[in-house]
Order: sequence, then structure tokens, then C-alpha cells
Amino acid sequence: MGIAEQKTVAERARQTFDDLTRAERQLANALLDNYPMLGLESITAVAESAGVSTPTVVRMAKKLGFGGFPEMQASLRAELQATISNPIAKHDQWAASALEGHLLSRFADAVTENIRQTLHQIDKAAFDAVAGLLSDPERNVHVVGGRITRSMADHFFTHMQVIRPGVTQIASNSNSWPHYVLNMRAGDVLVAFDIRRYEHDILRLTEMARARDVTVVLFTDQWGSPAARHAAHRFHARIEVPSAWDSTAVILFISEALIAAIETRTWETTRARMNELEELFDKTRLFRKFV
Repeated sequence: MGIAEQKTVAERARQTFDDLTRAERQLANALLDNYPMLGLESITAVAESAGVSTPTVVRMAKKLGFGGFPEMQASLRAELQATISNPIAKHDQWAASALEGHLLSRFADAVTENIRQTLHQIDKAAFDAVAGLLSDPERNVHVVGGRITRSMADHFFTHMQVIRPGVTQIASNSNSWPHYVLNMRAGDVLVAFDIRRYEHDILRLTEMARARDVTVVLFTDQWGSPAARHAAHRFHARIEVPSAWDSTAVILFISEALIAAIETRTWETTRARMNELEELFDKTRLFRKFV
């Protein structure tokens, strides 16, 4: 099984959630709320934290496809190691298991598989719910990204700014973030992007936003940023490719699909804004015209 095909414990829990018993769902929610750290505790500590029995922990581990709790815990330890891997370690991991064929083909295969697995796990009702939130003119939208994910946040903001008013891009300098939080109102939406080697500043920002009754929408990877504990909605995208760097292709795909959904919902308003924007472009002669 290739790296891109391995499922995390969190992915297994989300996929099998509807088939779990009430106690097992309670345990799954506890694990996902403090992922992966709770699962690394002793089986007794895990059971006590989730308010379930130790046999429930064993049963759920088996339902997730593991031989038992120790095997699930070993998988969690491997995931934790993966989330803190630096670019050099990621390159060496892929180089050691490199298959035959041109890198372009291997890279394309990895991205294609990432898209397939990610789409299989996305809840379409949750996707529509996020589109509805971001289409609501009564809610201001705030967008933020980290060191690597800042470009995706910028891409999302640029399109959202055309679609509707009331959209703010939070500056990259985290020292200024309290100023942005000051302007957040209850009911607003914070869209955050954060993938592995997760950033402390993103975690703190989402925590402060949630404390102000702001709805957090998080784009993250298959393991899940710690900021997920403050997010009402999460999009988990697979990011591993044969490179020292992670791929954000699937996250971009989901965010662009979301942009299309929002645009469709708000088309009358969006079309008027687009027409006005085109007039402004003509006045500034930003784009070259051939006729």
C-alpha cells in the first residue's frame, strides 16, 4: 500500500462513524477533539477521558480495522511523526520508496489518488452548509493562512472579495491579529488554512475567534490541524506527493469548488459587482484590450 493510500485513524473514524454504537461515537468524538494526543494515552486514560469503558475502546479500535488498541496506538504514533516531518525527511521517505516511471507521472498519480480519497470523505451536506454560511450577507468573512497556506488564503480572498462585500484578508503578521479579532462579530465566519507543521498562531487565532462566537471553517490535511478543535466545519484534504513539499492541489480544488457554489447562490449580487468591477478595470486600464 502506497503512502497516499494509507488512511489515518481520524479518517477511519469519520468514515465508520454512522456504524458505531452510541458509546463508540462518544469515544470517536473525544479522540477527534483532541487528536492524536488522547489516543496516545493509556487505554484506561482514553476510556476515562471519553467517559466510556475500556472494552469500548478495544471494540472501536477493531471496528476501525485494527487488531486492537495497541495497533491503533502505533498507527497514531506514526501519524504524529509524519505531521512533524520536515521537508528533508519527507523527501528521503519518498526517495526510499520511489517507483519506476517519470516523476511527472508519479506526481500526477499521487495527486489524482489524493483527490479521489478526499472526495470520498467529504460530506456534501457539510459542503453546502459552508457555502450557505459564506453566502450570507449578514455575516462578515475573515480569511487567514500560514507560511505555506497563505497563498491559498489569498486566492480564496481575491475571489470572495469579488463575489460579495464584507470580506477581510488577515495580514500575515500575527502581531496585528488582535486588531482583526477586535472587528470580528458573533456570527461572522473565519476561514483558516493550516497544514502540517501546524502553526501556533493559527491555533491561537481560531481559539480567539471561537470565543467571540465566530464560526470557524478550516482547510487542513488528512491528520488535522490542532485548530480543528475550534472549527465548526473542517475540510480534510490529502497532501502527500513524491516531493520534499506537501501538495496543496486538493485544498485548492475544494476551495475553488466552494467559490463556485457561493457564486451560484449569490449570482444576482455577484453579477452586479462583476459588472461594476469591469468598469473600474476599464478606467484603470489594468487589462490589455485587443479591440
